[in-house]
Amino acid sequence: MHHGDERSESEKATELCEVAQTKCSVPRGMHHGDERSESEMYWLMKSEPDVYPFDRLLKEKSTAWDGVRNFEARNNLRAMKKGDLAFFYHSNIGKEIVGIVKIAREGYPEPKDEDWTAVDVAPVKKLAKPVTLAQIKSDKALADLALLRRSRLSVVPVSDEHWKHILALGETKL
Repeated sequence: MHHGDERSESEKATELCEVAQTKCSVPRGMHHGDERSESEMYWLMKSEPDVYPFDRLLKEKSTAWDGVRNFEARNNLRAMKKGDLAFFYHSNIGKEIVGIVKIAREGYPEPKDEDWTAVDVAPVKKLAKPVTLAQIKSDKALADLALLRRSRLSVVPVSDEHWKHILALGETKL
């Protein structure tokens, strides 16, 4: 850490993440010098398609996102705000980003185990073209995407730059 410098709070927070050798969320409104509104935080959430596929969410219109049993991923759920957007990623089978969801209800204690957190999500839209894990791994612009760097986590933050790039790869506009 640099002391007495004139770096922005965003730069300082980003360095804290780097010092901890982890990808972590930078507080709202502090993303690389951009002031962001409450609805502009981005995430990626993984679901096994044989357990809960995106098409089922499209039919059901909303669901509780629960069952997360990793402290870092749980903290990411707790950091989510109503209106935040997230990519819906099919893990294990398919291994691709297939859709976009909106956080419909902020973090609340899971009914079955109050030490853990759930959020409610609602579908926004299906990507016009799924973005595969192979595409992501081969794209240098996505080399530091948390999906790759923190691959065991089921809920990770996504930067503005990565969000826009993945939307372009998926030929999808919001």
